[in-house]
Amino acid sequence: MAKNLLIVESPAKAKTIEKYLGKDYQVLSSYGHIRDLPKSGLNIDVENNFEPTYEIPAESKKTIASLKKAIKGKTVWLATDEDREGEAISWHLCKALQLDSENTKRIVFHEITKQALLDAVSKPRTVDHNLVDAQQARRVLDRLVGYELSPVLMKKIRRPGLSAGRVQSVAVRIIVEREREIEAFKPKSSYKVTAEFATNNNETIIAELKNKLSTKSEVEEFLQSLLGAKYHVASLDKKSGKKSPSPPFTTSTLQQAASNKLGFSVRQTMVLAQKLYESGKITYMRTDSLNLSTTAIEHAKKTIKESFGDQYVNTRSFKTKSSGAQEAHEAIRPTDFASEIASNDSKQQKLYQLIRARALASQMSDAQTERTIVVVGNNKNDKEFVTKGEIIVFDGFLKVYGKMTDETLLPPLTIDQELKSIKISAKSIYDKPPARYTEASLVKKLESEGIGRPSTYAPTISTIQYRGYVEKLSKDGAPRDVEIIELENDKIMHRIEQENFGVEKNKLFPTDTGKIVNDFLVKYFADIVDYQFTVKAEEEFDKIAEGKMKWNSMISEFYKPFHKLIKSSKDINPDDVSQARILGKDPKSGKPVIARLGRYGGMLQIGEVQDEDKPKFAPLPKDCTIENVTLEKALEMFKLPRILGKTSKGEEISTNIGRFGPYVKFDDKFVSIKDDDPFSITLEKAIELIEQKKKADSEKVIADFKKDKIQILNGRYGPYITDGKTNVKIPKDTDPKKIDVKTAQQMLSQKSKK
Repeated sequence: MAKNLLIVESPAKAKTIEKYLGKDYQVLSSYGHIRDLPKSGLNIDVENNFEPTYEIPAESKKTIASLKKAIKGKTVWLATDEDREGEAISWHLCKALQLDSENTKRIVFHEITKQALLDAVSKPRTVDHNLVDAQQARRVLDRLVGYELSPVLMKKIRRPGLSAGRVQSVAVRIIVEREREIEAFKPKSSYKVTAEFATNNNETIIAELKNKLSTKSEVEEFLQSLLGAKYHVASLDKKSGKKSPSPPFTTSTLQQAASNKLGFSVRQTMVLAQKLYESGKITYMRTDSLNLSTTAIEHAKKTIKESFGDQYVNTRSFKTKSSGAQEAHEAIRPTDFASEIASNDSKQQKLYQLIRARALASQMSDAQTERTIVVVGNNKNDKEFVTKGEIIVFDGFLKVYGKMTDETLLPPLTIDQELKSIKISAKSIYDKPPARYTEASLVKKLESEGIGRPSTYAPTISTIQYRGYVEKLSKDGAPRDVEIIELENDKIMHRIEQENFGVEKNKLFPTDTGKIVNDFLVKYFADIVDYQFTVKAEEEFDKIAEGKMKWNSMISEFYKPFHKLIKSSKDINPDDVSQARILGKDPKSGKPVIARLGRYGGMLQIGEVQDEDKPKFAPLPKDCTIENVTLEKALEMFKLPRILGKTSKGEEISTNIGRFGPYVKFDDKFVSIKDDDPFSITLEKAIELIEQKKKADSEKVIADFKKDKIQILNGRYGPYITDGKTNVKIPKDTDPKKIDVKTAQQMLSQKSKK
């Protein structure tokens, strides 16, 4: 029988650890947080040093009972994660299991390998209360902000379900401010001039004019001056260069690279990394550290030497910039550098390959390059064309990580060598507005500003989307005319081409709700969404973790002025907050047309609530916001619903736009028409979509026991039984067509009890 009980958070982690520690250790899981603040209510005694009241959630009580039974007669070891959150879980376990935190063995490890576990067991410590206090301070501060500020938002903005958060509100502010920069941006046009030259051996060189030209007349004047011009190599400069590898991944750089290279969301990256860590394939994935252990560097060196040769080895250490690195000791790396395969799951494997390649590359030689800069002059004016060529002389770390430069090879050239002009082309270009944030670039911004910590980025970005403050969207762009002026064979020609501009892929757009909530907070609670307030809070959490500050004092210093602001908010007039815009008057009724925030976001309204006739409502047009919708576009939306005609059975067919997009309606049924325009869809197309819907619905229903309000349906994941409230999946070996109403009722009843 095992003499020791080791407790971790995750069952997957427990399974991996148990195989390394042997029969003397039983390894069980707490299944995450075992104790927390109750979901409803403040549960913080602001009059008594902000003492929190914790509870064991109902779903954890059975786990606690099992752990209490298991610890009898055993030495208990707490092996939760090494960061502050993990330390707090160990402390909560002590409280819930009635263990003495001053005597219970606490171990930490950066990777789940046999050696790391044996090393950890050989030098146990006790729960570090400074780390617990730092985590508790974060939890209490965030609860105070959310609990006291969220009701103010709902009351003053007159919309249920709004919330504020110390980090999430700053993240929304960053996105809103960028959107306002884009809206205020006025693009300027200029002309980019490129030239195609040929040597006597008919080898081609593409070069670009050093400076862009501002106007069409300037372009024409320049090209006119080149009529009959002769060209030559004015200068030739060769330089040796190098490219050095980046450090191994931290949490934020992994999130950014996985988004840019693999297309993973921040949340998806962290879920996959957690699984790789728990299965013992990578080191702990929440870290700000760039450090690799001496042992890890030696293993990397051995793998590089065996795989590529001595010339590819160049071990190095990287200095961590962040002071409060969540007590992590290493960057993210594989536990075994020699192992190329980590999982049968394709996404886990792709992420593992990225982590392994980056960590290996950090210990490899620089890539050596040779760069050539060629300047082409002419005998007509002093303007010069420039071209650059680069070749990789030695690939170094690029062998495993990074993009090999598309080698721009230039033909052999000499100073004063004559060149022949094939074509000189000036193309109108436009300045680009600031780029909208992607999940990856938002993480980079949050990190650079010192806002949040590695463990907060993924939940923050998920929360602001879930709350409806931010949307992740892709847009196709729009056509734009581009003017091209060319000089070829001493003739100047003009032509117009079209290009697609404004394409967006998985960018973060603020919603009307996000903008209004942000503007309210900036106006009335500026400190909460101030970058420096959030940065200062993180610095103070670090001081608490180091034992240099008391957590209650930190919270007290924040709470007094904050609570004063909350109290004074009762004087805020909701009408000053709504940001409703009067667009003009409805020509038919003479009533005002208003763009305002509704229950589900931005909406349009004709008339006021206090009018004798009820106001008319409509959704905002596609790609419009409260801030930019025009009266003309708004009035179009009130032409809906649009009556198209009738079905063969006499059912009226109409089109409209609802909460989930445009639709066709018939006989109280709805058909989504996301690929069609409700203002232009034809009756024939609508009937076609209706027939497709009817066919799909008929195939969906396997049995309909109308009297008992039970159906057997074909679902996305196979057949199931439903009564509208409870769904029961039908086993694969059961024929859904042979299930009678009595059997269906029994299966639903069993599921409800479960």
